[in-house]
Amino acid sequence: MSRIKYYIFVFLACFCGLIFSQQDGIEDTDMLTMRLQERINQAKLESDRGDYYNALGNLDKALNIAEKIDDKKNQGVIHTKIAKVRYLVGETDKAYVSLNTAIQLQRENDDYANLAISYNIQGVIYSTKAQYEDALEYYNSAKNLFEQENLEEYISEVTLNEAKAYIALKRYEEAKAQLEKTIIISKKYEQRRRLSSALIQTGKVSSALNSDDLALSQVEEGLSIAKAYNISENINEAYLTLSDIHKARGDYKNSYEYIKRHIKLSDSILDVKRENLAPGITSQSISKYKDAQNAQLKEQIEEVSAESNFTRITTILSIALITILSLLTLSLYKNNNIRLKTNNMLHKKNDELIVAKEKAELASKTKANFLSTVTHELRTPLYAVTGLTNMLLDEKPKEHQIPHLKSLKFSGDYLLTFINDILQINKIEANKVELDPETFNLKNKIENVMSALSNSAKDNGTDLHFDYEDGLPETFNGDQLKISQILINLLGNAIKFTKDGDIWVRVHKINQKNDKYRLRFEIEDNGIGITKEKQDEMFESFSQGSVQINRKYGGTGLGLSIVKGLIKILKGKIYLKSELGKGTTFFFEIPLEKVEKVVEKPKVEEPKTPHKMEDLDLSKVKILVVEDNKINQMITKKILNKMGLYCDVVDNGEAAVEQVKSTVYNVVLMDIHMPGISGLEATKIIRTFDKDLVIFALTAVTLEDKMHEFGEAGFNDIISKPFKQEDFEGKLYDVLSGKEVVSSFF
Repeated sequence: MSRIKYYIFVFLACFCGLIFSQQDGIEDTDMLTMRLQERINQAKLESDRGDYYNALGNLDKALNIAEKIDDKKNQGVIHTKIAKVRYLVGETDKAYVSLNTAIQLQRENDDYANLAISYNIQGVIYSTKAQYEDALEYYNSAKNLFEQENLEEYISEVTLNEAKAYIALKRYEEAKAQLEKTIIISKKYEQRRRLSSALIQTGKVSSALNSDDLALSQVEEGLSIAKAYNISENINEAYLTLSDIHKARGDYKNSYEYIKRHIKLSDSILDVKRENLAPGITSQSISKYKDAQNAQLKEQIEEVSAESNFTRITTILSIALITILSLLTLSLYKNNNIRLKTNNMLHKKNDELIVAKEKAELASKTKANFLSTVTHELRTPLYAVTGLTNMLLDEKPKEHQIPHLKSLKFSGDYLLTFINDILQINKIEANKVELDPETFNLKNKIENVMSALSNSAKDNGTDLHFDYEDGLPETFNGDQLKISQILINLLGNAIKFTKDGDIWVRVHKINQKNDKYRLRFEIEDNGIGITKEKQDEMFESFSQGSVQINRKYGGTGLGLSIVKGLIKILKGKIYLKSELGKGTTFFFEIPLEKVEKVVEKPKVEEPKTPHKMEDLDLSKVKILVVEDNKINQMITKKILNKMGLYCDVVDNGEAAVEQVKSTVYNVVLMDIHMPGISGLEATKIIRTFDKDLVIFALTAVTLEDKMHEFGEAGFNDIISKPFKQEDFEGKLYDVLSGKEVVSSFF
């Protein structure tokens, strides 16, 4: 009975001691974080000097701390490091398990930089197993993630590993491309070890491609760097490679010399070449690791022998602990099942999201292509509408016809504005709008916008008021064109919906840090206002107050959507306050950087003279119109004849080239989309034999993404259809009067 009491006492004492030790073990999170980092740093030092056993011990302790403080990111990092050490000591299967755990944690925490490192190690493991295609997929994933995270200096290691896989597959051209990238990045970041290795591998590729002289110079350059920085494994690799190259050349003497050096430097070539992961690893290091494992097992056996007197107590405690552990295991098993089901569900949902994302990207690309095609097809008939309308208005129509023609002209202009708005929204959504910052006077810019819209305000009987905060700087650095467009849209909107009222434009400072200002702009009106229901939809495309408002005031409903997109690009925000029947206030906030006021030299403006073709001698002027659309041919020809200009007309690119060869022209008006060769191709051909001929692109294509193509093809300038007749006449007048053509597009 006394023995049973003794055992119960011992069990309770151990249990209480365990509880108190746990309480004492609760440490401050910051202290644990610091201890975690110390363990990781110590493991790195031990791994670098080949003490892999102790490195693993410190990593295991670091992992326990990371799990204790629930540091998921460091858990992923530590599992990656454990996998690397396991791989180095030949425990490939254990390395694979640790690496999969690391990858899962890094995916869950969006730790893309460390995920890229894990993918690279996974690729090396697959390369070791000669599964090169699988390895290349992981290398490619690692490289993409490093590029995404702007970690260019890490890419050289991946491209070097890729090259080695390609060499193993005898895909030498692809290996050569990856080695070139490795050399560029290694030189940029002074990565001597990788640069030396890349040059040696490049020599192998050159030798395989039968360029032995080049191969020798490349390997010798790599050997020289390896010797300069005492990189023994690269020296060893270079000796072996030089021996192989000399052997291939039939120079057996030098081949023998280098193989002797190689054998002297290393008794045997490692079965698995792991220099990319841990330069300098040897069989001696692995032996040390195994010896340490054996020593630990021996110590455990001795401890068990020494404690044999407590076997009976241990048995009782073990039974109790096994019971507790069994309950815990059952609980963990259930939790693990739930977790597995949840993970499977998450993976499935993730796959569905990826597919949905790809579909959305395809839809966006399809939409962009559709808009580009549709706008071109709309602009072409619009050219006919506006051109014929202007011609009819100029030909002294009957009094009752003038209102109809003006309505037709207004509709054409409205449709063109609508098309341009759609294109701008498409460009904003596709993230193709870039910032163009410059120094400008903000106060003057706002006053200019208000002045430009003052006539519209007067037509509505509305007064404009301007309030610029006292003491606020006037000169800033920013994208003044986008700010102007925002103000024009918002102020134009306020004028449109305000009759016989007032509009206030205010600018205030929200906060300031050094020269960085955050400004708030207010455009307030006392017009018709907006209902509460419609306010949340105002910044969506094609959204207006109601169908009745759309009919009464006009507009496409795209202006505020464009404004919201531009403000987002400027890293600002927009919101509104409105009450039906009392008016609306739009607020937008944007950051701007103050600059010192620049004293501008007064510009001497040349007096503008009206373009009068009759002042020029047009008797010998010849113009070639290249256009496949019959209606557009007729309109362009009539416009030119009205100016007193003679023109020839052809309807395709091949005919244009032949016509220019046989006839001397002053100007060529070239359409782009035509049967046969395009206007771009025709212009390129003409430029091969005539560099001085003035060629204008008279086109309805969307210009934003094609500027460089027009410049490269050899066009002097672009006239976008439909055009304003006075602009068209002005460009021709400048050419025929001898002025140099300076394009505003390129």
